[in-house]
Formats: sequence, structure tokens, C-alpha cells
Amino acid sequence: MAAGNHGASKPEDDDPFGYLYEDGQAAGAQAPQGGGYGYPGPGAAQPGVPRTSYNQVRTVGERQYGQPPQQPYVPPQQQAPYGQPHAQYAAPETYGGPPTRQAPPPSRGGSGGGPNSRGLLIGAVAVVAVVVVGIAAAVITNNGDKDDKDGQAGGGTPSTAPSSQGSEEPSTEPSTEPTPVELPKQDAATLKLGGTAGTEKTVKGAEGVEGTYVSGFNAVGASVTWKANMPTEGAYRLTVRYAIPAVDANATLTVNGKANSSPLGLKNFIKSSDPNLEKNWQTTWAPVTLQKGDNEIKISCETGNQCNVLLDWLEVTPGE
Repeated sequence: MAAGNHGASKPEDDDPFGYLYEDGQAAGAQAPQGGGYGYPGPGAAQPGVPRTSYNQVRTVGERQYGQPPQQPYVPPQQQAPYGQPHAQYAAPETYGGPPTRQAPPPSRGGSGGGPNSRGLLIGAVAVVAVVVVGIAAAVITNNGDKDDKDGQAGGGTPSTAPSSQGSEEPSTEPSTEPTPVELPKQDAATLKLGGTAGTEKTVKGAEGVEGTYVSGFNAVGASVTWKANMPTEGAYRLTVRYAIPAVDANATLTVNGKANSSPLGLKNFIKSSDPNLEKNWQTTWAPVTLQKGDNEIKISCETGNQCNVLLDWLEVTPGE
């Protein structure tokens, strides 16, 4: 088909976008009255009224380069939920300002950490506590097992190792410590008796051989004489064990033929009130000076003495 005029309309009317060009406008092309895609609606020219199309259509050649783009109008929209993008989003460069950086959403677990920092800290502490308790239990169990093994093996008694040191050789030097001297002691029943003195073993409690003691000493002339051998000369004590019927007694003491100026006291030192002789055994002593070697010690009942007494033994002990 040859090109030609196929209708009553003008050729410029065949181009729906003819009004965008200067030659189309010069030829009288008009924009559609109803608007549509690419066409501004009737209300576009009304001030204060939003356009029905948000795409700003300009005539070709009208845009001026080198100027910032005009910010498009964005109608108010409902606030979108936190963390979700808005329905209408425009790149930051379209607003003429520098590009912006989207800030990360704030943390909800408290300041200074993520949302689960406190929970993680509590969990870590709990794990450490469990580990410590487990270690302590293991140590206690091991110690108990060790003690049981030791008790079974050794009976709970530590063994003592023999000493590795050799025995000390005896010293050949004489000892400087003085050897204690054994002083004489004699049962009264074994001494030389005089007068009415005799031996008995009726009253219990005597320490002589088979409980024998000297009785019959309560008459003038009764006596016991002891030949005591002393290792050295010096001051000593003559100790006598006796029994009385809870009444004080005394006797005459003669050493090497010389009578003491004071009688030998045979008193009731235990303060007994029972006349039973068995319950009144006790001791007394008197100072004596003895010579080295044999000494004659005599206890006798003389005139003026109270001699109702039983004699058990005599002993020489160190003096002051």
C-alpha cells in the first residue's frame, strides 16, 4: 500500500506524543484530555492538588542540565513496622543530599552487649561452678580411696623404717655423774632385841618379811639395836615406820653410844581417832650424824618414855 492520507485527521494527530515535540505543538497537537499513562491528568495544573501520576512528564528539550533534580512529592504513608522497608523508597541521591548510611537497629538486651549477653554470662558462671564442684568431688573421692587402701594395707598404723645410723660406741671415759649410794634399811624384827621386845605378825599392815614386826616395846628396858654400815660420813635422817593406838608415843634414840638430847617422836601424825593398830601405821624421822663404816643405832624405852608402839622397819635416808 502506498503511503498516503488514510483519514481525516492530520498526520501529527496520529502520533499520541506529538504534543511533546515543538514541531508537534506548532502543528497544534494537544494532549489527551482524560490523561493516562505518560499523560498528565487534568488536575496536574491545579495548585495544592496532588497529581494522579507521580511521573513528572516534561517536553523534550525542557530539562535543564546542571541543576539539581526537583524532589518528587511523596504522599504521607502509614508508618511501616520496625525493621521492614517502606512501600515507597527513593534513593538518597534523588533528594539532593549526600548518600546516607542506614544505622543498625538498636540492641534490646541492655547496653553494652547483644540481646543475650546477660543470659550467656549467667550460663558461663553456671558451667564454671559445675566444673569446680565436680573437681572437688573427685579430689575428695580419691583421698577417701587412698585412705581406705592405706588402712587395709597397713592397718592404719604407720610403719617405722629402721634407723640407718649405726649404734654409738660406748665411751671409755668415766662418767662425771655420781652414782647414787644405796643407804641401809632393815626390818625391825631382824635387829638385836632387848628387854621385853619380841616379834609378832598378828596385826596386819606391817611391811616386814611375812608381816613380822616388833612388839612388847611398852616396858622400860625394851630395845632394838641396829648395826648400820655407812659409805660416807655425814648428816642423815633415821626414818622409822611404826603403829600406835591413836595415842602419841616416844622413845630414846642413841647413836654410837651417845643419846640424843630429844626423844624420838612417835606421834599420831595422821590424826587418827581409831585405836585399831592396823589402821595407824605411819612414819617419823630424826636427824642423826653417822660416821663412815659401822654405826650402832639403838631405840629403847627408858624411864619417862611412852613406848606403847609397834616397830616395823628402820632406814637411813639422806639428810639436809
